[in-house]
Amino acid sequence: MREIVLDTETTGLSASNGDRIIEIACVELMNHLPTGRQFQRYLNPERPVSADAFAIHGLSDAFLADKPRFPEILAELEAFIADSPLVIHNAEFDIGFINAELARIERPPLDPTRAVDTVQIARRKFPGAPASLDALCKRFGIDNSARTKHGALLDVELLADVYLELVGGRQAGLALLAQPAMGVAAVLEADGAARATGARPSRRFAPSPEELAAHAELLQNLTDPIWLKG
Repeated sequence: MREIVLDTETTGLSASNGDRIIEIACVELMNHLPTGRQFQRYLNPERPVSADAFAIHGLSDAFLADKPRFPEILAELEAFIADSPLVIHNAEFDIGFINAELARIERPPLDPTRAVDTVQIARRKFPGAPASLDALCKRFGIDNSARTKHGALLDVELLADVYLELVGGRQAGLALLAQPAMGVAAVLEADGAARATGARPSRRFAPSPEELAAHAELLQNLTDPIWLKG
């Protein structure tokens, strides 16, 4: 199962008010585990970066001035993400910015339903607990000490680790190839069922006639068995 973890940095918080994408990054997952394939580009937003946004990510107008514009990297981006589900932390924000960029060049929008929102997953699994990326890194013991500023590439690398924990931890990547990988909805449904019952159903394995005969022979050879005492 191929998925793409995606994140953006922007000039501000409002795509509807004209803020633009200045960095976009993706990492590829197979069966929830990173493959090592990445895509990352800085972009010239053709407008100033707000002071509040600069304080968060540190990407200046001067740094971005010679970077490509969104239409120039779109073909590469589309080839990388293909038709895979997109794992995004607060998906409405990033999808909204990408679709605003696509609208400017009269291209069809991304379908929001293809996004797997890790904020929603975290809130379902841990009701009432903080669901920020930093809070989830702390919960799962993921080292985010390098995150002194927000950056799309670092954030998708951290989010890939967080996502793996949200859908079942390191065991999620150990399934046999013959077994289909569980989607997020299936993982959450199974997790909820296990919590509701308190235990997994027991399984019965009947011994074969050969095993029963071997057991009987073993008992005959035992001297002074403990279960005959008392």
